[in-house]
Amino acid sequence: MPRAGSAGPTGRSGSDASSGSLTGTALAARSDAELRDEAAEAGRQMAAWAGRLVLVAAELDRRAGWRAEGATSLESWLAERCGVSAASARALAHVGERLVDLPGLAAGLVAGELSFDKVRTLVDAASPKNEAELCAAAGRCSVAELAALARRAQGPPSAAQGALEHERRHLRFNDTLRTLSAQLEADTYAEVRAGLEARAKAMGAEAGARSPGAGSPDAGAMRWDQRLADALVATVRAGGEGPGGSAARRGPRRGAEPGRGSAAPSPYLVVAHVPLATLADEACELAGELEHHGLIGADTARRLACDGAVVVAVDDDVGHTMYEGRARRDPSGAQRRELWRRDRHCRFPGCGHATFTHPHHLVPWHPEGPTDLDNLVLLCEHHHRRMHARQWRVSGNANQELTFVGPSGRVMVSRPSPLWTQVTGAGARGASGGAGPSGR
Repeated sequence: MPRAGSAGPTGRSGSDASSGSLTGTALAARSDAELRDEAAEAGRQMAAWAGRLVLVAAELDRRAGWRAEGATSLESWLAERCGVSAASARALAHVGERLVDLPGLAAGLVAGELSFDKVRTLVDAASPKNEAELCAAAGRCSVAELAALARRAQGPPSAAQGALEHERRHLRFNDTLRTLSAQLEADTYAEVRAGLEARAKAMGAEAGARSPGAGSPDAGAMRWDQRLADALVATVRAGGEGPGGSAARRGPRRGAEPGRGSAAPSPYLVVAHVPLATLADEACELAGELEHHGLIGADTARRLACDGAVVVAVDDDVGHTMYEGRARRDPSGAQRRELWRRDRHCRFPGCGHATFTHPHHLVPWHPEGPTDLDNLVLLCEHHHRRMHARQWRVSGNANQELTFVGPSGRVMVSRPSPLWTQVTGAGARGASGGAGPSGR
């Protein structure tokens, strides 16, 4: 296997690819052929640098060297130190782990001869026996063609592979893009797909029967992927019942629009922070915020209020829930919601854990730490233990900027979500004439 420390990008020197030669004027002066060559060479260099990164990361993981900077895994360290998404970090870590035993694919990637996407497609199917064959195929096949070859190379799953497939099952949410991704076992995947497609077809038939007129917004005018999306939402709202189940028979939810499904109102808790003016005045265009999921328009906020219960809570002049001071040690329910609204996940730099988190007092409650938002921060179980074990120090104002310093001496900074003040901050106050209660 090539040494990660000695491998480097191929092709042009760094000076040729400097930012000065890539200005708009310089690029406009180049011919189409020169631009094509430049793009192809940049792609080779990108693959080569990706090869360096995954091999170095694999060695770092073998030593667990990421622990020195407070990370819980190689993936979380890559996300923080290299500024990549959680999905990219998982892919980089997995490819690096597999390439340790696949020197041919590693060499092709580091040389820039194989793209990272091609190598990622092959690593789970490659073995020392078939690696040479797959390397040769990678040079002439597309990523889609390599995926088919990889499935064939893996053959029918053994009992051990079936157990591994079961362990790999997951469902992940991307709150930024509002997307879902899932990895299921083959039979479960087929069942879920068949169920959603059956519901989508049934909903399409119902919509067509209700709106047979030309030009009506029936399911026939809707893309199939949109109908599947409506089927997924309807399945959740129906509590998992199949097409025509009791929940579906209760009829459309109040205020349902064509194309939004016909399921009953959702029984699940969804929290939106909305300026009171938005709910009281249909002409008001002040935005709201769907808790954990970003800004929503005024029409969406009013539709949620129509379908759900409205709870009024008084916020301070920048839209943040009022403080408790020394009145209590544990944050109130309203403060916990505001912590989620501000932090969204563990505030340790690079940590994206959001499910098992705890409020932590920056200045300890004993003897004098207040239970105020600027003194409270969300930490996952792992990093919460590290703080109480005195392995890390954290200081600052949690509403503005926190500084984390660990055993290695490296200083890392964490800030609140940039969406935190956008709903009832200065812009909203200027439009509404002042901050007030917000409907939730």
